[in-house]
Amino acid sequence: MIKVLGIFGFLSFSFVDLLDIVMVAAILFFLIRGVRKDTSVLNILLVLAVLLLLQTVVNALGMRMMTALMNALLDVGVLALIIIFQPEIRHLLNRLAVTSGITRRTGELFNRLFGVKEEKMGSHSVEELGEAVRAMSAEKTGALIVLQHKTSMEEYIATGDKFEAEINRRLIMNIFFKNSPLHDGAMIIVGNHIAAARCQLPMTNRTDIPAHYGMRHRAAIGLTEDTDADVLVVSEETGNVSFVRGGEITTVQDMKQLRTLLVSIMEEE
Repeated sequence: MIKVLGIFGFLSFSFVDLLDIVMVAAILFFLIRGVRKDTSVLNILLVLAVLLLLQTVVNALGMRMMTALMNALLDVGVLALIIIFQPEIRHLLNRLAVTSGITRRTGELFNRLFGVKEEKMGSHSVEELGEAVRAMSAEKTGALIVLQHKTSMEEYIATGDKFEAEINRRLIMNIFFKNSPLHDGAMIIVGNHIAAARCQLPMTNRTDIPAHYGMRHRAAIGLTEDTDADVLVVSEETGNVSFVRGGEITTVQDMKQLRTLLVSIMEEE
């Protein structure tokens, strides 16, 4: 090993060590950036980072008892963290897969290898969905509509009532009518079809969401943090329409903007 730098006179520092540090720093940077809005997951990562740093220091200093203690603590502690924080860890891995584009790229590769043709939302479906949202907005009918992309929604479809129906404005409006048994929950759209209604979505753990956003918005944020799906939300109180992607809410100003968003989604798929 070629010594590049001596630390405290007894630690050698090589190019491999530098590369090691850079890689670890890069991993921590992307992990923290991916969960910076989720304080519970961020706290877990920070604790692990501190413990690993302390383990490295005591090992480098030759402190055998502290090294043994830190090794045991990390072995047991990591296992305990996985068990206790399983939902948060799953949430973190899902978010990293979505934000890094792994989900979309692997989905495309899988479809090419096995010749699977994706069903895309057509212009007629875009028009029907847009008109349904416009009408529900005018009538202040609350709605939560999920648009599936690469990430499968089967996990959430299973929580609701499954049915296969073409996208139709009257059907959508009837489902979200306040006296309908299917209005409470989310509708999931796959391609040109309504796959299910009354579905349960995961709620976000974020605490920085403005108070005027209700449970539908929190569910939309939670789902789009974990998947690459887009969500349309119609507020029951104000009739405002929101477009949610990647955990971020965009208020739709008018129906022209809504149609532009839906068309852009159709072209992306």
